[in-house]
Amino acid sequence: HLGELMAAFRRLYEQQYAVALFNNIRFVIEGGGGPQPQLLQRKVPLENKSIFSGSLFHYLEENKRWRSRFLFVPDSYSISYYDSKAVHDKGQHPKGTINCAGYKVLTSLEDYLDLLADSLPGVKAKTGSSAFLKCATQFPLILWHPYARHHYFCAVSEKDQKKWHAVLQDCIRHTNDGLPEEDKVQTPAFTDAVRLYRQAQGHYGTWEMMCGAPSQILSNLVMEKLLSELRDLICPRLKGKLHERQKSWMLISDAVYSLVQGRCLAQYEELLQRCEAARSSLEASIRTDMDQIISSKEHLSSKIRAAVVPKAEKLLKVSIQPYISSILDALMEPTSRGFSEVRELFFKELVDMSKNIINEGTKEMVAQHMDKISMLAFHPVKMQSCYEKVEQLSLEGLQQRFDVSSPSVFVQRAQILMREQMDNAVYTFEQILHQSLETQGTEELCKTVQRCQDRVLKKFDYDSSSVRKRFFREALLQIFIPYMLKQLSPSCLSELLRFQEMIFEDFSPFILVENIFEEVVLHSVTKDIMMAVKEAAVQRRHNLYRDSIVLSNSDPSLHLLGDNPSIDWAGEYGGGQEKTDGPEKEEEEEEEEEGGEGQKKRRMKQVVSMIQVEDSDLPSPETGAEVPSIRDIPEEDGQQEEEEQEVEQEEEQEVEQEVGQEEVEQEVEQEEGQQEQEVGQEEQEEQEVHSDAANPPDLSSASVSEEKRIQPEEQRKDSEPLEGETAAGVLEDKDTPSDLEGEQRFPPPPPTGAAERSSAPLPPPPHDGGEAGEEGTPTSSAAPQPPQPPQPGGDQTAAGAQ
Repeated sequence: HLGELMAAFRRLYEQQYAVALFNNIRFVIEGGGGPQPQLLQRKVPLENKSIFSGSLFHYLEENKRWRSRFLFVPDSYSISYYDSKAVHDKGQHPKGTINCAGYKVLTSLEDYLDLLADSLPGVKAKTGSSAFLKCATQFPLILWHPYARHHYFCAVSEKDQKKWHAVLQDCIRHTNDGLPEEDKVQTPAFTDAVRLYRQAQGHYGTWEMMCGAPSQILSNLVMEKLLSELRDLICPRLKGKLHERQKSWMLISDAVYSLVQGRCLAQYEELLQRCEAARSSLEASIRTDMDQIISSKEHLSSKIRAAVVPKAEKLLKVSIQPYISSILDALMEPTSRGFSEVRELFFKELVDMSKNIINEGTKEMVAQHMDKISMLAFHPVKMQSCYEKVEQLSLEGLQQRFDVSSPSVFVQRAQILMREQMDNAVYTFEQILHQSLETQGTEELCKTVQRCQDRVLKKFDYDSSSVRKRFFREALLQIFIPYMLKQLSPSCLSELLRFQEMIFEDFSPFILVENIFEEVVLHSVTKDIMMAVKEAAVQRRHNLYRDSIVLSNSDPSLHLLGDNPSIDWAGEYGGGQEKTDGPEKEEEEEEEEEGGEGQKKRRMKQVVSMIQVEDSDLPSPETGAEVPSIRDIPEEDGQQEEEEQEVEQEEEQEVEQEVGQEEVEQEVEQEEGQQEQEVGQEEQEEQEVHSDAANPPDLSSASVSEEKRIQPEEQRKDSEPLEGETAAGVLEDKDTPSDLEGEQRFPPPPPTGAAERSSAPLPPPPHDGGEAGEEGTPTSSAAPQPPQPPQPGGDQTAAGAQ
């Protein structure tokens, strides 16, 4: 099977490599591209960072026992497990490493057993038979793969399980994201070759196992065809009880998968070297005959278009157009909620920072908060609430009709885009705030943070709209194009063969009839998809900007900061001490002087804080051992200190509040006095004294009166309905056009029962009260938050979002 696949794939890859090289050179010469993003993009976001580390129970299949393992997740999102934390600190090799591509994480033993039963169809378990796996605790974490070895872990508490579940999902999401887009030749050549190979086998549509490195994808292609034959050959010969046969089958499948991966890797590297060796001669031919190649391709495209378009339009009218709006709505609702949650989380983190620096406005305090906010996009636990919104995406009823294997392909892609937008927003805020601190110092620090926040949020709204519209177009094409190709290929295949004679021999490597045929089909449906997305942008409930709103050179000074590296807030301002795993600081400094890979791993700062547990606290229980008590596990920052702090907080609240309110009251009174100049000064001061005595000031924003002045203007603009497209033009405002702030501003989530009436009610926004102590985030002890008055209509997130 491997020999047959690689022979067919080698031919397809060599053809697509030349086409991809031609397309790349043509794009570089002619230029092009979509709208320029407003936010800056970080080049190396996870430099000297690790995602997660901690201890879990790990099931050892060789002796059927559970043992405590120390797991370490670096910036590559692979999972390495060690015998103990001390072994990792010494820089020794791990016991094993898990590449999460193609895996699924399960938190229920019943779900795992159901998937396991499907792997051996026709084999039924006897009544009363027990599974081979007995979990050490009632909080399992199982990594399941259709071909590779399964991994079994157990957490000690539900809270620990949720945290690890978010981390494992993030590892799977990252490794399933596909090949790097930076390579404009190898990546499109490989993906097109894989797609054409599957189409030749009769498999159209999305494919869940298009994940991992090229060798893994090729191995998945082999196993997709090999596994059924292997199962029919081996399963009747398996002996023993059901769980013994299941375990034997898993070991055999993993061994075959490893063997296939090794051979695929060697043959793919050989193929890649051959194509790279011929690249220079191909590129010389392309640059010499570029105009003739383009003319020949356009002439051939016109011939194929005349033969294919009538059939494609008939199919489009009957089988595609009636479903575009329904599929687009199914994609838009959860995706827009997810991006709204990303914006809300970013806004919430900045508001929390403003609350803490409103009384103690120093650069050190800002650095402490920014040191944690800088990695917000790569914090799986905090981002989990955003990811869960998109996981509600459902394509039931349309999935089988258009050969969509699973919506997980679109869900994971949307989640990756959400993480990129969050990181772009955080990185842009970092650069703007750092520039402001260098020029303005600490004067009016809270107002500086507020200005930077508003500036970034406007850019986020515009980029969020552009990214989502591009995602919707690509998702619709991924759904419709395979269906149209499957319907049109049988009738058009005979006609395509005669077009091959119209291609000059010198140009044949760069012009393929199959590719032009797919381009014609793509262009036939693109117009309807673009129109559907354009109409959806006019509807306010989707929070999309219209295509007529274009930001061009809106902030040239900001893009000068695009090449700046990430800011080391703790090192530059001395705002925070990086937490390391070592027990004593003096020993760490000595190890840093010695250098070495092991010491480098110890110095890597962790994105997600974790309850570090030594092996002495986690004994190695036997199979089926009871769950250790969570009270035996020390918290990261000291559980006893947190309890004492909560007790003392109530006693110190009144004293701290009086100190914190003096400055805020003066600022609020001054701004409200400017707003209401018509009212007498003496009457205004009496009203403010009474209102401040009855209701403490709201510390959620540094400029309360600014929001009050903006509110009436925004409400007047929001009340005006959108009646169609405006003339396209370039808006030259510094940050965003004036109508973006009112008409097209990213609105807060709608109140319950309005836009989400047809869907299930969303859970309330996550509360960071319990997460603050866990993550080590400084709480607002210096300026305790007074009780907030209830918001009208029960929507408690509207005020913050506004």
